[in-house]
Amino acid sequence: MENPIHLLLMAVVQDQDLDSATRAVQAIGATVTYLSSAGGFLGRRNATLLIGLPADKEKDALLALENSCRQRVEYLTLPLEGSPMPMPAPVPVTVGGATVFALPVERFEQI
Repeated sequence: MENPIHLLLMAVVQDQDLDSATRAVQAIGATVTYLSSAGGFLGRRNATLLIGLPADKEKDALLALENSCRQRVEYLTLPLEGSPMPMPAPVPVTVGGATVFALPVERFEQI
């Protein structure tokens, strides 16, 4: 009997969305492990979810992540260029959502 095709989804989510994203993905029957991580752009805490699932559940997992990881607008203060005084100007930056990588799994065992 041939093994079904499996995927490993790696999803980077904001720390605020970790619990809701984990619950949403577990609700479709996927296994989830998370690693604490930090973003390179803002240096904020986030989480990288490792999601193992059959390939036919990929769309369900992506929908679960889309519904549980929301985007937010945050304001960063950056100095104005050319200003005689270093007055910070708030700049809106969209953060959040989920960045997802799908990797085929050649071999999968539960030991």
